[in-house]
Amino acid sequence: MTPQTQPDKDFPWWLVILAVTGAVLFWQVLVSPVYGAVLNTLARGITVTVIVAVVAYLGACGIGLGLAVMGLSRFIVLRQAARLYIEVMRGVPIIVLLLYVAFVLAPMLVLAVNAVTEPLGIAPWRTRDFPLIARAVIALMLAYSAFLAEIFRAGLQAVPMGQIEAAQALGLTGWQRFRHIVFPQAFRMILPPLGNDFVAMVKDSSLVSVLGVTDVAQLAKVTAAGNFRYFETYNVAALIYLTMTIGLSLILRRIEARLRARSAR
Repeated sequence: MTPQTQPDKDFPWWLVILAVTGAVLFWQVLVSPVYGAVLNTLARGITVTVIVAVVAYLGACGIGLGLAVMGLSRFIVLRQAARLYIEVMRGVPIIVLLLYVAFVLAPMLVLAVNAVTEPLGIAPWRTRDFPLIARAVIALMLAYSAFLAEIFRAGLQAVPMGQIEAAQALGLTGWQRFRHIVFPQAFRMILPPLGNDFVAMVKDSSLVSVLGVTDVAQLAKVTAAGNFRYFETYNVAALIYLTMTIGLSLILRRIEARLRARSAR
């Protein structure tokens, strides 16, 4: 690879290959009753997959931004607390964190809530009243917030110090500097990796199937176990995930190209 190479201007043969493959599978769905029945079943899990991915990602962005700000704080306690959280969450596999949140933290939270509410005469909260989908969303949120925190931190540190000093000279407060100077510039730089992590979140949302959440992956597992059509079932599941992730990737590439064009003006 040389600096003169411009991959964005290459003809997207990879997209042509995927489009042809997808067209063949869609044709099978139209003409094959097996594929059609599998798609009708798995389609019911798309809404759950999208809800889990979007809610968990938005929550992870909020926590990640807070961690990034803590990591750049002038207070060593906040910096060390943020680093501890990030290292722990990045070091634990997501599936282990899912199980830990679902079967350890959730019951502990229920006990803590009951300890506060029972003396007030409020009916006790049972562990089974804590929905599995909520536990899954919390686990993905905690896991991805650590990775997003590093992205936010890199973007915030990339803003030239001269602009921050100029904002200080104009009398802007710390919040005003962050809101009007630092964050808008950092966001333009970190948008591509943020988009990549959202695509990864859509894929990793399939891990919630280990908790029995009825997303696409769980419905595919149950369907294949019932009809023994593993080839057809997992072909359809892969097609659904590819459609979502490739569609998101193309949208993000277009947004990134527009941002680059706007910056070059």
